[in-house]
Amino acid sequence: MLKKTLLISLSAIILIILSITIYWNLPIEITRKSDIESGNKIIQNIENYQKTNGKLPEENDLQTLEKLGLQKGNLEKPVYNNDQNGNYELIYDDGLGGPYLLWNSDEKKWTIDFPKL
Repeated sequence: MLKKTLLISLSAIILIILSITIYWNLPIEITRKSDIESGNKIIQNIENYQKTNGKLPEENDLQTLEKLGLQKGNLEKPVYNNDQNGNYELIYDDGLGGPYLLWNSDEKKWTIDFPKL
């Protein structure tokens, strides 16, 4: 009986470790799918704003950013940063100190990285 319990416990531990390892190695397109989908809608809104207005929205224009789908202080929404060269980033700040899920308009792809702007 003790052997059976030990074997089941050991199998469960191995299964948990294996599951965590597989999850950590999955691409971000799978593990962060909903964040990326939400972020892509915001990116499209920012791109449309830039085409219409000839410039990126300002970081401190909270009313415009809210219309584009961003909300200050909402951890489910990314943080928006821009520079003077017409580049911007969306950063999902999980509060753990990074690296973060990040979109950089210069690279045009989602990565797990630290902010570059």
